[in-house]
Amino acid sequence: MASSSRNNKKYDVFVSFRGDDTRDNFTSHLYSALSRQNIQTFIDDQLNRGDEISESLLNAIEASAISVILFSEGYASSRSCLDELEKILECKREYGQIMIPVFYLVDPSDVRNQTGSFGISFSKLEERFKEDSEKLQTWRNALKAAASLSGFHSQIIRPESELIKEVVNHILKRLDE
Repeated sequence: MASSSRNNKKYDVFVSFRGDDTRDNFTSHLYSALSRQNIQTFIDDQLNRGDEISESLLNAIEASAISVILFSEGYASSRSCLDELEKILECKREYGQIMIPVFYLVDPSDVRNQTGSFGISFSKLEERFKEDSEKLQTWRNALKAAASLSGFHSQIIRPESELIKEVVNHILKRLDE
């Protein structure tokens, strides 16, 4: 499947997710569905979330045509998730990388405004970084920008298998553009 989106890219898709929330359920099923469609997908299954984002991870984001951001309740409590999100937004601005948000058991407005259970998660991070208000504002802006994009909402598209099918079909369409 040759397409313009895939040119010069090592990966078709990079998946940003909070491992504690989704690694063994939604993310593993999404990864399997993407693999069955021969979509080259990067997920970090060796890295510990919460650690600083590594150079290899930044390179994987840059080397991807599409980034899927899997927002879950704990996503905003992870510095590495938010650093990934920053990098993904930078790639969207600089290279036109496609961003696809998936709201997994969280409301998009809670992600956008850091409210509800998602906001509670973000406040845990705020406590750890209260001395760095500039960084916190950067993360807030990144969450607002990403959650303002059209995406997929797990509380609307049920069951999860249908949500995964819709996400995969959307990715296939975008890769063929």
